Amino acid sequence: MRSIAAFTVLAFLSLFLAACGGGADEPAPTTDNTNGTDSSGPQRQVVVYTSADDYVARTVVDAFEVRTGIEVLLVGDTEATKTVGLYRRLLDEQGAPRADVWWSSEPFYSVRLAEAGVLEPFTAEQAEADFGGAWPFTARASDETWYGFGRRARVIAYDTRKLEPDAVPTTLFELAEPAWERKVGIARPEFGTTVGHLAALVHLWGPEPTRSWLMAMEANGLRMYDSNSAVVRAIVDGEIEIGLTDTDDVWVGQAAGWPVGLVYESSQVESGFGATPETVAPLMPFGPLTIPNTVGRVRGGPNPGEAAEFLEFILSAEGERLLMGSDSRNVPVRLDLAAELFAEHPAAEIPEPAEPDLEAVARSIDDAVSIAKDVLGI
Repeated sequence: MRSIAAFTVLAFLSLFLAACGGGADEPAPTTDNTNGTDSSGPQRQVVVYTSADDYVARTVVDAFEVRTGIEVLLVGDTEATKTVGLYRRLLDEQGAPRADVWWSSEPFYSVRLAEAGVLEPFTAEQAEADFGGAWPFTARASDETWYGFGRRARVIAYDTRKLEPDAVPTTLFELAEPAWERKVGIARPEFGTTVGHLAALVHLWGPEPTRSWLMAMEANGLRMYDSNSAVVRAIVDGEIEIGLTDTDDVWVGQAAGWPVGLVYESSQVESGFGATPETVAPLMPFGPLTIPNTVGRVRGGPNPGEAAEFLEFILSAEGERLLMGSDSRNVPVRLDLAAELFAEHPAAEIPEPAEPDLEAVARSIDDAVSIAKDVLGI
């Protein structure tokens, strides 16, 4: 997947020049941050820290810039650690924020940023009007600091040259069976959606069952890679036959003509009940974990008015349509748009999705990382 780390230097150079203004006799440009309107004529800007892949971010940003005339300065990090790297940067800058918007490709560190006070409550009134003034509660922070949208899912990817779909395991504990010895790969469970997936296991199964499963995987020759996209690449290169990854990594691989398919995890959770520690027994399959993008406004950011405009756009029907039309095929929270996506790409429909409490999952990350370090030595 393509990284947007290259934007970092340019973004901070632009910020430096904007702060310095013109010559000695020329006042620095100002922006009316109350209503987001330009009060003196210079280019309006919004600084977005994002862990979204470049091709996804640019799909939205280019359209927003054309629509509003607001310049978006994107700041990213290296692919393997970008969410955690940006999370730490935002914590470091909390006393003097440089970012206006936090746009993450997953929810777990958005929860942690909110709890650290980095994000401020915000209501996207125009976007929420599509839902009668109430965003779907499974995709909204309890303290109203972030929104979820454009969902992906955790899946089991496989080599279509070697396996038929009905031969691919659909439960996590099957991956530890002898038939799959040294044939399974995952991204290192320290960052991104992989650590989020492990944290979901800790939350729903409990720490010790999760540890037991991971130990069985390690004993069965589990192979680790630097990213979810690297897991897909390893399947294509014949290093492994199956791997845990995200839907978008498979869709992008298929768009490139790679021999990779996916199956969704099965569920034994009673229909009509969500995945909770009370409804999910240890090691019970609970269905595919859904991973929404999340977005929020940075508390004390330099351009709050422009940030509000960006948030309204990315959360709008137009913003969700742009994301679902990209190679990532992010599933909209708007049901009518989701139906359009599924009509064109039936495999994008997530069957019996698990929708656990994302905030509770995020609070299990430290335990998940600790277990991974103990078992896998990462």
